[in-house]
Amino acid sequence: MKADIFDMVSPLDYRYYGRNSDAFGKLKDYLSENAMIKYMAKVEAALTTTLSEMGLCSKKIAREVEQAAGKVTAEEVYKEEDRIKHNVRALANSIRKRVSKEAKPYVHFTSTSHDIICSAEAARFKDAMEKVIVPACVELEKTLIEIALREKRTLQIGRTHGQHAEPITFGFTMAEYVDRFGNRILAMKKAASELRGKLSGAVGAYNASSLFFKNPYEFEKKVLSKLGIKPAMHSTQVAEPEFMADLLHSVVSAFGVLANLADDMRHLQRSEIAEVGEAFGKQQVGSSTMPHKRNPINFENVKSMFKAFMPKMITAYLDQISEHQRDLTNSASQRFNAELLVAFYVSVRRLKKVLDNLVVDRRNLQKNFDMSSSLIVAEPLYILLAAHGHPDAHEHVRRLAQSAREQNKPLEELIAKDASLKKYLAKMTAAQRKVLTDPQLYIGRAVQTTERVCRHWKKTLRI
Repeated sequence: MKADIFDMVSPLDYRYYGRNSDAFGKLKDYLSENAMIKYMAKVEAALTTTLSEMGLCSKKIAREVEQAAGKVTAEEVYKEEDRIKHNVRALANSIRKRVSKEAKPYVHFTSTSHDIICSAEAARFKDAMEKVIVPACVELEKTLIEIALREKRTLQIGRTHGQHAEPITFGFTMAEYVDRFGNRILAMKKAASELRGKLSGAVGAYNASSLFFKNPYEFEKKVLSKLGIKPAMHSTQVAEPEFMADLLHSVVSAFGVLANLADDMRHLQRSEIAEVGEAFGKQQVGSSTMPHKRNPINFENVKSMFKAFMPKMITAYLDQISEHQRDLTNSASQRFNAELLVAFYVSVRRLKKVLDNLVVDRRNLQKNFDMSSSLIVAEPLYILLAAHGHPDAHEHVRRLAQSAREQNKPLEELIAKDASLKKYLAKMTAAQRKVLTDPQLYIGRAVQTTERVCRHWKKTLRI
């Protein structure tokens, strides 16, 4: 029976991946089950090719196996597995049935199942990261940089604990994510490049390959180099799991940065804040019952996807544990690792699309700033008073600010009427006094920091 996408159980398949032509088209060659079988077949082909290079079989046999491996399908491997109840032997049988009698002995020669599986997993995850996922992240980083630089002077009230704090700029807000996500991109690149495979046999001691090679380490290295990966220094029946755990951690932590960004943008889109907004299509519906609604669905989706897939990191840590030279407790759990990469990529692309069309409402940014502008000067006033010798500057300014709230008057007005402050104000420079009357000037190095951060990541990532 031919499967229908809407018969699938996982929403990743029927909603976010299968219906997403971009994600499906770019990731299926690396993260699908068809891809896993193809990469496992590549390992088998690389194995026999290396055997021929080291004189154990002819080049003709190596070509036979390579051609046969390229024709194997997941469907036939699974059908054979149903018969013999072993997936890697099913792969070997699917290759063997396509080659000559002389070539059959050299299929899967000296290797164990997880020589093939670990190496295939490392190779396909490395390729998926380097060829699709990291480039998509760099494109998103480019968009973040563009917004940060465009809005580097756009005044915004900073917020801590959900309360108005000190002046910044919206570009400075976005530069935080430029820097955090840039660091995560580097972490993902490094972790992907460090993924390891193995051709060390059933317990990792090169028992079988040592029967034929004086230097089985060199044999292993040559096989894996054909797949673009390196061998683990030490392996059991499986490669050291920390390399995969490091990759998955780098992805999860990058996902966390995006979830934080999405959450910030979602809150800034609240009706009573309304500093930013997702672009809304002419035919788009915000609510099934409230026609006026414009919900931040894309930002909410990214946070929601993070919540669903972040806990998979716990499974990755659990997969570090295997009894002695190996047990089977990771055999099912590790099959779900690809889902995390797919969900992350889908979210990266979703954020890129919405941020490319982000609406920044400068009028509301100014309006929200003005709500607290009369009290913002409390911090610079306290610091300047202390610097010029006031014995209890913080407490004095706290009482002034409290009075300003109670009397609903600008703090600036109370400062001007406070005779006890005149001698301290006289000691201040003209520029310092100007900050006390124009809080919009009190943005520190928000603009310069934004420029510095963006300049660094443009250079580092060659954007």
